Amino acid sequence: MKILFITSTRVGDAILSSGLLSKLIADHPKASITIACGPAAAPLFVAVPNLDRIIVLDKMMFSLHWVAMWTGVVGSFWDIVVDLRNTPMSYSLAAAKRFRFGRTKAPGHRVVQLAAVMGLSETPPTPKIWLSDRVRDHAKSLIPDGSPVLAIGPTANWLAKTWRAESFVELIERLSGPSGILSGARVAVFGRDDERPMALRLINAIPKDLRIDLVGQLDLLEVGACLERAAFYVGNDSGLMHLAAAAGIPTLGLFGPSLDELYAPWGPLGAAVRADKSFDEIFPENFDHRATGTLMDSLTVDTVEAAAHALWRRATEAA
Repeated sequence: MKILFITSTRVGDAILSSGLLSKLIADHPKASITIACGPAAAPLFVAVPNLDRIIVLDKMMFSLHWVAMWTGVVGSFWDIVVDLRNTPMSYSLAAAKRFRFGRTKAPGHRVVQLAAVMGLSETPPTPKIWLSDRVRDHAKSLIPDGSPVLAIGPTANWLAKTWRAESFVELIERLSGPSGILSGARVAVFGRDDERPMALRLINAIPKDLRIDLVGQLDLLEVGACLERAAFYVGNDSGLMHLAAAAGIPTLGLFGPSLDELYAPWGPLGAAVRADKSFDEIFPENFDHRATGTLMDSLTVDTVEAAAHALWRRATEAA
């Protein structure tokens, strides 16, 4: 049996789609899996069971990357094709079953929207990451056993979505202080290498004996394995936030100029807290993500701390 799974270029959306892939693997444990996705998301899938190959969709002019993918798969008969990119070329593939995610304005979380493609909106499968023992052992060497770890994701793909470094610093002091939910916690900071300048002010503010600086040092699965070892995650709306939720730890996402009802951390241990203004109020006209500074200033440290305490209570009650 052969399954072709076409998913997102963006890391966050690829993670949110992983529950569907997990469901397919559970239902068809002997199926050979081919995955097509963007280069940023490709490392997420290297440990998928029964993986035949990953087709990396490096964007080309005139959408020729889709032609390249098509030439690599058109000669096969597929038992199941799941196309979450709605590419016309998937119509031309020989397949027994075909599931496509078209454009939708349906309300609800992206996980639910994606699940509806396969008729699973009532029981949407939870996003999943596949980690090898080797990756987990490496994570343990980076985050050894000891005091609890507070994981922080201070970056995002738009500057407008980033909470200020000084706000993160104050929150860390409160959560890891004597009366905090993670008293005496070590603090692990995550991000891509190109995001290091954005994170450096926060990194330098964390005491050296408590600091675990992992910005730019890990691939996605290593990040996921390190997040598994954390006790709690707080970060901006980003792919890293979704990775933390998929790792199964309490995950608090910070929202301003993005939709928490669509992209909040998914799962029983996920929660979102947004800026004091609504999305419509906060999102400016003629928005330019390359030039607009943070739009998160109406989200106070008090508000985030209260949300963190509420999520921590929920997580400890569920444990």
